[in-house]
Amino acid sequence: QVQLVESGGGLVQAGGSLRLSCAASGNIRTLNAMGWYRQAPGKQRELVAVIMGGGTTNYADDVKGRFTISRDIAKNTVYLQMNSLKPEDTAVYYCNAQEYITSFNYWGQGTQVTVSS
Repeated sequence: QVQLVESGGGLVQAGGSLRLSCAASGNIRTLNAMGWYRQAPGKQRELVAVIMGGGTTNYADDVKGRFTISRDIAKNTVYLQMNSLKPEDTAVYYCNAQEYITSFNYWGQGTQVTVSS
């Protein structure tokens, strides 16, 4: 089992920045990748950014150049630095971790990000 605890959401004006954190605990050695998803009202959950076990990163097209995913292995924590935020970035952001062998997905509880215009 893996537990994910997110923090760092909030309200920010357009053009501002926020940093989300996701601390993982439990059987983290089974994990292959960690990432961030978001879900806006009335929309499906979508991938924002992911970082693989080897450090490779991948981003959704609409956040490239604005968001950066990183990790602190010693702290078992993944971060999402969000710059130049837009109102359309408003959503609940979820931390995700995927097991290497089973591809089972763990989810955090979600943190609200609201960008005002």
